[in-house]
Amino acid sequence: MTRLAARLGLELPLLQAGMGAIAGPALCAEVSRAGAGGTLALYKEPPARAARLVREVAAATSRPFGVNVVPEVSGPAACLSQLRAVLPELPRGGFVTSFGLPDADAARAVRGAGHPLVVQVGTFEDADTALALGAAVLVLQGTEAGGHLLGGLPVDALLAGVRSRHPHAVLAVAGGIATGRDLADAVARGADGAMAGTLFVPAAESTAHPEFKRRVVRAGADDTLITSLFDIGWPHRRHRVLRNSLTNTEDRAPATFIATTRVDGRDYPVPRYSAAAPGDGTTGRIEEMAMYCGRSCTRVTAPHSAAATVARVRQEYENARRTGASPPKATGAARTSTTEELHRIPER
Repeated sequence: MTRLAARLGLELPLLQAGMGAIAGPALCAEVSRAGAGGTLALYKEPPARAARLVREVAAATSRPFGVNVVPEVSGPAACLSQLRAVLPELPRGGFVTSFGLPDADAARAVRGAGHPLVVQVGTFEDADTALALGAAVLVLQGTEAGGHLLGGLPVDALLAGVRSRHPHAVLAVAGGIATGRDLADAVARGADGAMAGTLFVPAAESTAHPEFKRRVVRAGADDTLITSLFDIGWPHRRHRVLRNSLTNTEDRAPATFIATTRVDGRDYPVPRYSAAAPGDGTTGRIEEMAMYCGRSCTRVTAPHSAAATVARVRQEYENARRTGASPPKATGAARTSTTEELHRIPER
């Protein structure tokens, strides 16, 4: 058992990322029942609905699970309102993950309610700040990861630097995790566990749009790229997505409405270049939407249930640990490729 598993009460030191439009109650509950850390995406959910979703997960599993907030998108006040609504509903043993730094009030609310605070960061400075805020666990996101990027370093460089600065911190890595061997290698390199997002996009319980799921399963690492194209609703963060007709041209098309997504019985228009990912309630020009995907998609080759995915990762992880996992022998060029990629792409 690693320190991550012990701190959060997990059987497997693996967290499922709290991905908006993807990580609903069914996925969260199933991952947790399987022994990993299921996480419910709150994103921009109104407080009352957020609390209802937490109650739904709590009714479906007795295992620890988490909720994920995104303070830089919801805003500090709305984030705090979400937390005040869901913390009374979060069972004992539940945890809160924050994508990016929460403010002091949000961090204090989580700690005061007796739940571990898990903060995802992408720089050494943000790691320092998160620990000062009382984070129980840091998730170190490398540029290999899908979704919005919190920094500009590959995950191995970030892990090595943060471990050197904070030798006793509980650290998970995000980016490049799709198999139990990946997880075991991360632990061998000094992590206490990992977070995976792309791995769970095609899961049966994921609420990703069927085309999104199909594209992740078919994709290889080079079918992804880092861009700043999908910035409506979430500006100033580069993101790793699957290539599509918009990423393949230098000309920016009009930001007209291209899709509609249904949430809680209501339809919302989606403009071209929106940061919103296509969920199972989305209709329209799905191919033009942001499909967040990490380089680990190369090893995500078939859709399975979340339980089967966790069971497979657990078996591979245990086998690798028994046989002695060791860090993969990658060249310096391979290790830095994602940093070079990040700087090659101009702002658009």
